[in-house]
Amino acid sequence: MAKKEVAFCGTGRRKSSIARVRLVDGNGKITINGKDLDEYFGAETLKYIVRQPLSVTETESKYDVICTVKGGGFTGQAGAIRHGISRALLEANEEEYRSTLKTNGFLTRDSRMKERKKYGLKKARKAPQFSKR
Repeated sequence: MAKKEVAFCGTGRRKSSIARVRLVDGNGKITINGKDLDEYFGAETLKYIVRQPLSVTETESKYDVICTVKGGGFTGQAGAIRHGISRALLEANEEEYRSTLKTNGFLTRDSRMKERKKYGLKKARKAPQFSKR
């Protein structure tokens, strides 16, 4: 019979990206859509964003992060993963991590979305050129 591992789950969202995150006991390996963190994200800033909740709570070497993310661009996906990791850490140990995660703003869902296009306009707010005659 397979060894049971304790997993904590969290769902993170930003813009149109949705990340499903699982924290498993391990040594700090981060896997996104079956790829390593360095392989998935090229920019160092995006890797830093993903690692932020783990470094703030000092749990980088305590958990392995396994997540699937879809929708949006790379920045939105990184933000969604950060949100999901923060929620999973709360599930792991709420009373210890909640204050630090909340003060850093990792538990707040970034709700900024693209505004929809309105009829009679070219884009969400751009109107066709006005001419009196």
